[in-house]
Formats: sequence, structure tokens, C-alpha cells
Amino acid sequence: MIASKDNFSAAPASQGPQETFTLNLGPQHPAAHGVLRVLMTMDGEWIQRAEPVIGYIHRMHEKMGENRTLAKFLPNTSRIDYLSAMHYTHAVVGAVERAAKIEVPLRAEYIRVITSELNRISSHMVWWGALLLDLGGFTPILYAFDDREKILDLLEGLCGARLTYCYYRFGGLYNDADDAFLKGTRDFVQHMKPRLQMYRDLVTDNIILRKRLTDIGPIPAEMCRRYGATGPVIRGAGVAYDVRRAEPYSVYPKLDFKIPTYPEADSMARYLVRMDEMEQSLYIIEQALDQIPAGPFIGKVPRVLKLPPGDTCYAVEAARGRFLVRLVSDGKDTAYRVKLRTPSFSNLSLYEEASKGMILPDALAMMGSLDLVIPDIDR
Repeated sequence: MIASKDNFSAAPASQGPQETFTLNLGPQHPAAHGVLRVLMTMDGEWIQRAEPVIGYIHRMHEKMGENRTLAKFLPNTSRIDYLSAMHYTHAVVGAVERAAKIEVPLRAEYIRVITSELNRISSHMVWWGALLLDLGGFTPILYAFDDREKILDLLEGLCGARLTYCYYRFGGLYNDADDAFLKGTRDFVQHMKPRLQMYRDLVTDNIILRKRLTDIGPIPAEMCRRYGATGPVIRGAGVAYDVRRAEPYSVYPKLDFKIPTYPEADSMARYLVRMDEMEQSLYIIEQALDQIPAGPFIGKVPRVLKLPPGDTCYAVEAARGRFLVRLVSDGKDTAYRVKLRTPSFSNLSLYEEASKGMILPDALAMMGSLDLVIPDIDR
């Protein structure tokens, strides 16, 4: 049963008015997942209001995209959501390629999918370990970072970076994927499959975790639509919305994969969606490795890249949901207007309504199930 103040009878009027107090969660707090401040009005352990206060690390990425060339702006994108950097760079290069009508070689598109799905798994590994640490379990984060390290080694060998990647280029990639990367990726897929089963045995089917997340923090589909929540949050409410299917891009239409959904809409449903997504990402990577063709890894791009006047949008399915880049061009080598639609901002926006009436430990568990990255909010 969901813990709620509504489950208890109201105090008699003779006891006088309720006494409340204000609790600052953050901006420096291990449960706040970065410099997020949540101003909580509490009645004992019960939350009357939880108001997110953002802006502590706002860095003006959109404005920087308007005062420098497209190529110089490209490294910014991996600093927005540093755990999902490949997806964010993919959205920017995709928007520029769509606007400038740049042809991308098929080999480059397959490598983009492989690296993006590896990045999705590594991002979910951080979420998994951090959530369980919030709930009091220390051991799982050691397993999570052990597996994540293998992905970081692969991507570092490919592009030289371990976190804030800038591997994609307009028209293709910085360099080609060599045999060592492709073989290492196959080996990782075979390593990771039994590990996911071990995660299920160790954590997912653990009665303590089930009690902490089941029926906690319900976020129904209607609430997701009102706030624009996407990714595992809306798929955990039973809606099979995924940009890879709804707005197909790259070579995802050539690949077979499922969109995991759970109708329960609670924190456990969002947990299970991400665990299933890692399994699907492994399946996507295997198919891409089997289908990857030979050929060039970058197409023809003008030395001085200027977008034709117009308005272009490009969306990708990042680890936390739909990330959209909108570029408005007036024909110069810098964009007239850059608009970034990030999933964490929308997913956080519903927290105030969804947490009302919950007790504090359950509200923290629900916050962990949202998988927030604060630079993605304070962009």
C-alpha cells in the first residue's frame, strides 16, 4: 500500500493547527544527485510540498551555441548530460546533417548506434548503482562500476575519452572503429548477458528492494503527458514511446528490438524498464556488429559549414528520454537560435506533484527512480 498522509484520519480540531517545518534537501546532499535543491515543507515525516530549486550550475549552453561556429559548439553537447554524451552529440550532428543535407556513410551510422547503445548501458549502470546506494545497499555499485569500466575502456580506445565524448562529426565520425574495438564489443556483450541475470538474482528479486520500490511513487501516464516526461518514466507508466520507433533515425529502423513497458507506473516499474533496456541494448549491439558494412566513416562536408536559412529539429532517445535539438539558421556559420529540449527537466518537473503526501524515505526512492542528471536541467 502506498504510504500517504491520506491513509490516516485527520487530527481533531481541538489539537490546534498543524505544525510544519521546512527541510532543505541539497544543494549539497548525497541524495540530491548533484547540485539540486529541493525545498520541502514537512508535517513530521510527511511531505506537504517538495519544490525543486534549480539553476545552481546553469552554464548557458544554448547561448554558447549561438555565438560560436557549429563545430566549436559540438564539444558542449557532451557536458549537458555527461552520462549520455554520445546521444547528445548524435542529436546535434543529426540536426546539422538534416539542415545541410549531408550524406552520412552507412558504416558511420552503424558505429554511431553501437557506441550510443554502449553509452546507454554505462549510463544505466551509474543509475543502478546510485539508486541502490541511496536505498542503503553498497555492494551493487561495485559490480555496476566494474562492468561500466569495461565500456569506458572500449570507448576510450576508440575516441580517447571516457566520459565527455566528442566522437561524432558532421557527416560521420572522428575515426573508424578498428578490429580491436569490434572484437572487444562482442566480448563485452557475451560478458554482460550473464551479469544481467546475476543482477536479477542479487538485487531485482530481493524482497528488500521490492518492498522499497513497489507501489512507491506512482507516476501515471496522464501525469507524464502533462509534464512532458519521456524515457523510462513514461515507459514505466505503460506507454511504449521511444524516439527510436516514434521518430526513427540513423539505422534503428533496420534493427529489431523491443520497447520495454510496465503498466504499474511505480518506482519498481521504472527500475524494471531500465534493466530490460540494457538487455535490449545488448541485442541491438549484436545486430549492428553483424550488419556493419565496410566503407568510409565520414562523408563530404564543406570546409566552411553554413546552414541554409530555416528551422530544423532532430530528436534522439537518450538514456533519460527524448532529447531534441532545434536549430534556427539565418545562413551564417553560427546558429541564430539554439533550443535544447532535455528529458531531465521534464522528468523533474513532475516531482512536486508526485511526491505530495509521501514520507521522506519513499520520496527519495522515487527521486532515484527518475534518474536525474542535474547539468541536463541546468543547461
